[in-house]
Amino acid sequence: MNSTKPVERMRKAWATLKFNVLLLRRVWMGGLLAKMLGPHVTAVVVKTENGQFAIDPEDYEIGHALRKNGAYGQTDIQTLTPYLTPQARVLIVGAHIGTLAIPIAKKVAQVVAIEANPITYGLLQMNLALNSITNCQAINIAASHQTETLEFLISRANSGGTKRVPKLKKFMYYYDQPQTQQIQAVSLDEYLADQVFDVILMDIEGSEYFALLGMQRLLSDTQALMVEFLPYHLNDVSGVTVAEFVGAIAPHFSRLTIPSQGVVLKTPEFIPHLTAMMAAQQGDDGILFAKD
Repeated sequence: MNSTKPVERMRKAWATLKFNVLLLRRVWMGGLLAKMLGPHVTAVVVKTENGQFAIDPEDYEIGHALRKNGAYGQTDIQTLTPYLTPQARVLIVGAHIGTLAIPIAKKVAQVVAIEANPITYGLLQMNLALNSITNCQAINIAASHQTETLEFLISRANSGGTKRVPKLKKFMYYYDQPQTQQIQAVSLDEYLADQVFDVILMDIEGSEYFALLGMQRLLSDTQALMVEFLPYHLNDVSGVTVAEFVGAIAPHFSRLTIPSQGVVLKTPEFIPHLTAMMAAQQGDDGILFAKD
């Protein structure tokens, strides 16, 4: 009899329980802060290293990080620094409240910021005004492989976690009782048909694969793509394999940097390495594909 399997199952169950309790604690803390501020407070303003940001008081992810640390996304900006020249044109898909869009806009010529969540989009517009950013165009739309209407979960405790309804209905996506909302989605190749970008950033909570399919022209013209890689999003939200995900990217790039591991890979190594990361449930908030 193998006694390790029951023990391993217990360890996994205990880890899942602790994670779920943490999620519920975030809901409680965010709700408590919102209640203390009163029903007419829709945002609070924090002063950070990258400017002033209006944030949702219930947001216990990026909002909490900004309130506590006064910074967010610094590592991503440092990784992209060689590409953020004064002449660069940058597309950000999943701009949230502008924590990356605003400091990047201060470095480059032009930014287009796509944000699907209408509530977060309102805060993005507010933050662009608060920081006197005039070279960033904010667009309230979702990115997909075609023009369609998608059902989204509008998360309260983690507004950055707003996403298309996952294929797998797990507690981690519904713990804060998110509202569902119909969001218009488009192919970015069609929607931005007259534009070309030097750098593309993408963090759209599992919708990356579909968005990438709809922006093959944009990918062919860009020099660098930074995209979130999270195994549970590939599996639970989009329901695609690593090979399918990489297949939408690899034809356009020859080098992949994984900042969390400090490794640089060539094209033939993309799928084997990311497949190993998928199997080990290892993710990275921003892997960087680039052209030599």
